[in-house]
Amino acid sequence: MISHITDVRVRYADTDQMKFVYYGKFFEYFEQGRSDLLRAIGLPYPQIEAMGVLLPVVEAGAKYRRSARYDDLLHVQTMMLEMPMARIRLEYLVFRDHEKEPIAEGFTVHSFLNAASGRPTRAPLHFIEMLHNAVRHPSEKG
Repeated sequence: MISHITDVRVRYADTDQMKFVYYGKFFEYFEQGRSDLLRAIGLPYPQIEAMGVLLPVVEAGAKYRRSARYDDLLHVQTMMLEMPMARIRLEYLVFRDHEKEPIAEGFTVHSFLNAASGRPTRAPLHFIEMLHNAVRHPSEKG
């Protein structure tokens, strides 16, 4: 398993008329967590794209347990539980600072696409090697 924590401070613009974080914003928090996890293991998105691969979201879901509000500090835990082949699935847990129970959880599934052809492809060998390295040597922050 590979895991990484990203801190997000809820902005006023993230809230709806009821003063709660708008449900769709959690997908933006998931995206930030995903980008930070990949960067932490040495695979920032620009490097992945330089490999000739794109990672579009093909499936996503979320379950909301409790609300978040303006100025809450949230911790987004992003986890990759299994090695990808043609797809990669990431799981997310969102915690309010100093709380042990998640306020939201979710997942995204991404397909590996050849950037030139737009056709599905397998994960590049370098991508898989970097993931294996991250499993063997977990980061201290994650």
